[in-house]
Amino acid sequence: MSEWKKVKIGEFLTEREGRFKPDDKRISKYQRLDKIDFSGNIHLSNKPTKTDMILVQPSDLIISGINVAKGAITVYQGEEPVCATIHYSSYTFDSSKVDLDYFKFFVKSAAFIAAMQKQVKGGIKTEIKPKHLLALEISIPDLGTQKKIVKEISSQLEKTEQLSSEIEKQKSYAKQLRQNILQEAIKGKLTADWRKQHPVQKGNPDYDAEALFDKIQAENSETKSSKKTVAPITKDEIPFEIPTNWKWVRLGDLADIVRGGSPRPAGDKKYYEGNIPFLKVGDLTNSESMELWTYTHTIKEAGLKKTRFVKKDTLMLTNSGATLGIPKICMIDTAFNDGIAAFLGISIRILKEYLFYFLKSKTTWFLKEAAKGQGQPNLNTDIIAATEFPLPPLAEQKEIVARVEQHLQTITQLETQIATRETTTKQLMQSILKDAFEE
Repeated sequence: MSEWKKVKIGEFLTEREGRFKPDDKRISKYQRLDKIDFSGNIHLSNKPTKTDMILVQPSDLIISGINVAKGAITVYQGEEPVCATIHYSSYTFDSSKVDLDYFKFFVKSAAFIAAMQKQVKGGIKTEIKPKHLLALEISIPDLGTQKKIVKEISSQLEKTEQLSSEIEKQKSYAKQLRQNILQEAIKGKLTADWRKQHPVQKGNPDYDAEALFDKIQAENSETKSSKKTVAPITKDEIPFEIPTNWKWVRLGDLADIVRGGSPRPAGDKKYYEGNIPFLKVGDLTNSESMELWTYTHTIKEAGLKKTRFVKKDTLMLTNSGATLGIPKICMIDTAFNDGIAAFLGISIRILKEYLFYFLKSKTTWFLKEAAKGQGQPNLNTDIIAATEFPLPPLAEQKEIVARVEQHLQTITQLETQIATRETTTKQLMQSILKDAFEE
């Protein structure tokens, strides 16, 4: 076995000096390093920044101070210099002392993390600066042994990378399968066999959507509903064919769709930090579940005058920002901000669960519609209300919900198995690195 010796990283890495203001003319002509992904690939951009910069020269080793242990380390292979924020550091490398690939594998290992935890207060969770890295003392074998270790690691990791690639395909397949189930549901294909056993019964809202819609309209008239009038659907607007006992309507025919409000200024203790739940977009987007039971913000009574308040069992939809088009059925009495729309006055003849799955199937479409506007994507209530909605009879709504939930449960089980395989593969990769860097 070869002899391992202790060396400081600064013996074979030399930091490239120089720090520039983001508007410095000396770096203005260069592209900016946007990120190094966990596979070591460099992504460039021309996005502006207010953070101080460094200059990276061709063949420099670049390290992300935040994500180095996850693989955000690489050699810049470009022909022109690039600039990067000071969250990165750039180095020249003495290849006569340490093999570069050996070092790149080493910084992903448990041995590197353990050494950093001893060296830096806060350990690897702290942003790693050059002063931390260069002063770190590590044990390494001779150059020949390093190259042998690299060859062995590469051979074993090739197999795990094949597993990882297959896992990513499986995750993508499961995600697409979820969307396919929802599409089959709202087009009536998921319950085609059910309809053969339950034929149309004209005038019966359980088996005739036309009769169901007439009942809903009559209810609205009796209760003097405040729902906005929406235009009838034309043949040109119909996005796909539905079963003969279904009916195309608009969401605005079924609910009064309203936005919430946000007390201003944000964070003013006159309005906030009370005992009334106050939902923001993040509360609706932090899980895949249908129901929402938790909240992270509160307001006081004074804040209620600046927002809206709804009772539990209200269907909601995010309508602004990058995560718009996400539905939830809120299971608490709550106020909500202007990044969320609520569906009020939904008839008991419309299952909120079916509406939820319909909205879930439309998330991508909502994003495209919102992106047509200027500036930040925004989905106004008029767009939501005008959305074409395939209305099944009530009995079929129930059957659709039951079948969707059954299929999604199966997909969830599949995703759990995939997640287990992913964890096992990551553990295998760490085990390979651990064995390689033990003296």
